[in-house]
Amino acid sequence: MHTPNAVDSQPLPDSCDVLVVGSGAAGLAAAVTAAEHGLTVVVAEKEPFLGGTSAWSGGWLWIPCNPLAVAEGLVEEAEQPRSYLRSELHTDTLDARMEAFLEEGPRMVEFFQRRTAVQFFSGSTMPDFHDSPGFVRGGRSLCAQPFDGRQLGPWVDRLRPPLDLISLAGMGIAGGADLAHFFNARRSPRSALYAGKRLLRHFRDLLAHGRGLHLVNGNALVARLLKSALDRRVSLFTEAPVRGLLREGEAVVGARVEQGGALVEIRARRGVVLACGGFPHDQKRIAQLFAHAPHGTEHLSAAPKGNTGDGLRLGESAGGRVAEDLASPAAWAPVSRVPRADGGFSGFPHLLERAKPGFIAVRRDGRRFVNEADSYHDFMNALFAATPEGEVAQAWLIGDHRAQRRYGLGWSRPFPFPTGPWVRKGYLHQADSLTELARQCGIDARQLDATMAAFNAGAEQGVDPEFKRGASAYNKAQGEALHGPNPSLGALRQGPFYAIKLVPGSLGTFAGLRTDAGARVLGEGGAPIPGLYAVGNDMASVMNGHYPSGGITLGPGMTFGYIAGQALAARPAQEVAAAPAAHFASA
Repeated sequence: MHTPNAVDSQPLPDSCDVLVVGSGAAGLAAAVTAAEHGLTVVVAEKEPFLGGTSAWSGGWLWIPCNPLAVAEGLVEEAEQPRSYLRSELHTDTLDARMEAFLEEGPRMVEFFQRRTAVQFFSGSTMPDFHDSPGFVRGGRSLCAQPFDGRQLGPWVDRLRPPLDLISLAGMGIAGGADLAHFFNARRSPRSALYAGKRLLRHFRDLLAHGRGLHLVNGNALVARLLKSALDRRVSLFTEAPVRGLLREGEAVVGARVEQGGALVEIRARRGVVLACGGFPHDQKRIAQLFAHAPHGTEHLSAAPKGNTGDGLRLGESAGGRVAEDLASPAAWAPVSRVPRADGGFSGFPHLLERAKPGFIAVRRDGRRFVNEADSYHDFMNALFAATPEGEVAQAWLIGDHRAQRRYGLGWSRPFPFPTGPWVRKGYLHQADSLTELARQCGIDARQLDATMAAFNAGAEQGVDPEFKRGASAYNKAQGEALHGPNPSLGALRQGPFYAIKLVPGSLGTFAGLRTDAGARVLGEGGAPIPGLYAVGNDMASVMNGHYPSGGITLGPGMTFGYIAGQALAARPAQEVAAAPAAHFASA
């Protein structure tokens, strides 16, 4: 008999109320919500680790009018976020899914705060990406509170570790004060003491447990969701890929799940929730939907390699449709190609240093093309727009010695880590002069000199006449608070100079299955497919491919996971436990 929550290998059950496919934040939110209402829930994850892309993320959720902001006195009228979204989405009317998100988002936060191990802190100083009508300088963002991994017991070994490329020896560093202490460790004894204590605890955990146990960011969010699932006896299975859906007529009644090379048929009395993380590594669909990647190989996503579009194919096999008409099919981000020992590459997402003083981005013509401090999504859209047809979209991020030593540049760490290893690997270019750096990188040297002279002259005065860098609330928040007169602008004058090539990448995908406001997958005629739900990046973006603020993936993801869990609890059980399925739809 299957024992819920046993870490050692257990056989898959032959039935449950709810089957969740995938274990990111959206899927776990659905699982926890359904289990809280007394349903038996199985989570099937094909990877060895639980958490998906969520475990690698910053862990931020965008939830307007959330209860933590209200408690802080940051109260806004319900119309304000709607005004912002109408402006950002370029629409006069928000659709039913968006209205459901805005209505249920605060209730989702309240539910998890009051009834589960998921606890948040408020991002009261996190502004929206754009100073559009209805934007705020803070109060719409939430992040999971740090979590002690010991509370997961042996299950902590099944939690996906932080992304190695952006962690410090596997230690996650949270945004805000945590990160600021590390950046200022050379300048402030208090920050140096803080960073030293964090490192000491981390390496003590590594020696004793094989991984860090002070969890932050998305790792903390997933850990808290896992603790909540385990507390409710949700059955969690890793290395259990779903190979197809079971159907009776139009209804989805379960799935066939592989375990140890054998297929197990699991009947789901209430329904199946697809939460497989979208398609960031599905080369065929990338070739269809990404204009810059006609072969599907010209794109380097920072998401886990296991996110290969399984949920979308499963949904399509049951009659679902993928939205292909969004403003962008993915959450674009500039990434650099980090060489791996096996000869391949991983994608380092450049989310932070672009906005710090002492950095500039140019194309091979030596010209700037963007406000470097704008969001990663905006940065890439600007690069796509600036790239002539037929030319590969790529750019160079350049920093001077002071900037690289203080903030790092991509995979090349700041002081006290040396730059030599990254130079020898060919990842980081280094030169004493801009002319030599341009020669190494294939950049127009004369134009780069002219660009740098104009940029430096403005930066000294704290202005950017060309792109207004540092003018928006978001730019200021992303910059360096201790630097003036503009926290985001600093001249590049101290050699040696460094450069890294940026190529198209993404943090996840937006083009998912079309759903209704209840997270139900819609069929060809627009009617819901009975028993089938999609959440997270398997669900078409409620932002319609726009990116108005940080956290617009996890915020709707957890909200619609909560909505799906509530709907499944209210849905009558299907009488399918003993009946053979009419047919088996393969992914």
